[in-house]
Amino acid sequence: MYGGNIFSGHTRRHRPAAPKVPADRGLVVEDAATGYCGAVVGMEKTYDGDFVRLEDGRRQTRLFAMRDSAFLIDGQTVTLVRPTPAKKVEPTRSASGSTRVEGLRARTALPSRIWVEGIHDAAIVERVWGHDLRVEGVVVEHIEGLDNLADRLAEFGPGPGRKVGVLADHLVEGSKETRMTQNLGPHVLVTGHPYIDVWEAVRPKAVGIAAWPSIPRGEDWKTGICRELGWGTPQDGWRRVYGAVSTFRDLEAPLIGAVERLVDFVTEP
Repeated sequence: MYGGNIFSGHTRRHRPAAPKVPADRGLVVEDAATGYCGAVVGMEKTYDGDFVRLEDGRRQTRLFAMRDSAFLIDGQTVTLVRPTPAKKVEPTRSASGSTRVEGLRARTALPSRIWVEGIHDAAIVERVWGHDLRVEGVVVEHIEGLDNLADRLAEFGPGPGRKVGVLADHLVEGSKETRMTQNLGPHVLVTGHPYIDVWEAVRPKAVGIAAWPSIPRGEDWKTGICRELGWGTPQDGWRRVYGAVSTFRDLEAPLIGAVERLVDFVTEP
């Protein structure tokens, strides 16, 4: 006695469902209806459903509807489906290139400090080394120029376990900055870079220029730079410079080395 559905037809007439295959970019498939063969290069969603874009060996592309059992892979009938979105991979490195510490909690600040000349220096140091400094509990402060350094040191009182690292602009032999940062004692370390301003320590390529222009002595450097590059005001120029820095690779080596030395100095036991 036949116990099945008499309207369903013979079991030999039912084809098994074609396996579903994600249409990952680069997958080579054949359109079963036309024989067109190509690699998946994109997806498009239309009012008529999802379509896959295939590119053949001549770099020509065509769109095909992603119908059931509409494609072949190595001669086997398949149904293409949208690829599963890739899981977002969290960066394992900080902007400075160090190993990122996940789940970082606020830490009591160390007594030691890193001082920089101005707010732009502080912003760039925070942009690149901020994660590292929070891990170590190091605070960065700007002192509005080296002219204030002696008074700030007298007020702070460096000593064992209470160090000060100073980042100076234009620290070259014979400069005023070099003379002002000598013989400050064993608990103070001054490092720096040879550039007139921290802007110049950003690689020209990062800000989309061939090189930093030369500005005549006696003229405000940032104003001259913005005039030569057509950047508008120094405030406009700063937005360009700051927006161009995302990792240590956007900075010149002397600045990178100077900051790394200061971090090591103030975090030594």
